[in-house]
Amino acid sequence: MTDTAEDTHDTAPVKLVIVDDHPMVAEGIQSILESYDDLEVLATYQSGRAIIDAVEEMQPDVILMDLNMPDVGGLSATEIILERSPDTRILILSMHDSREYISTALAHGAMGYVLKDVPTEEIKTAIDTVMGGERYLCTGAQGALDPSEGKARDALTGREQTILLQLAQGKSNKEVAQALEISVRTVETHRKNIKRKLGISSTAGLTRYALEHGVLQGTGVSL
Repeated sequence: MTDTAEDTHDTAPVKLVIVDDHPMVAEGIQSILESYDDLEVLATYQSGRAIIDAVEEMQPDVILMDLNMPDVGGLSATEIILERSPDTRILILSMHDSREYISTALAHGAMGYVLKDVPTEEIKTAIDTVMGGERYLCTGAQGALDPSEGKARDALTGREQTILLQLAQGKSNKEVAQALEISVRTVETHRKNIKRKLGISSTAGLTRYALEHGVLQGTGVSL
């Protein structure tokens, strides 16, 4: 009897949340993943804000996160979620296979990147891999990511990525400070560090970088 109880505990299903602003996509992924006995889909959401509000109560093991969503995009949601629920693993599900998207997602704390057109078995493999504490890049993503460039993107800290996002949206140092509840001097320091790390000297250059590297996806800002 004891052995059976222990086996049940050891094989508790992985708790998943799917976040995608296209209900049919989310429902399709959900129906497929629910066919696995060791996976449990807790909920699906259509925006980053919705999962941010729910994550502390739900405490999912893995979140499958779309990048381009209204309200709060996948990158910003990833960073905020990891502050509130550090043990949650985030897998980005995206149709974009450029190394800019991939490296930026990893810099924001995602543990994996999977293209939406991969076979279902690969999504399952990705979930198992990140649950084992390892990073997972699907085949297409691995081919797109240049290791040296990925390392360069990681040079920006999570806080610097957040401030870059704010600055690229046209906010002043004072507005960024108010939004993040930090001092103007702190924003100025981060701004200098961001420019130094990226080798960019102007605010226009920061905005262009953010647009080209997917930082502004889901914010409504476009070229």
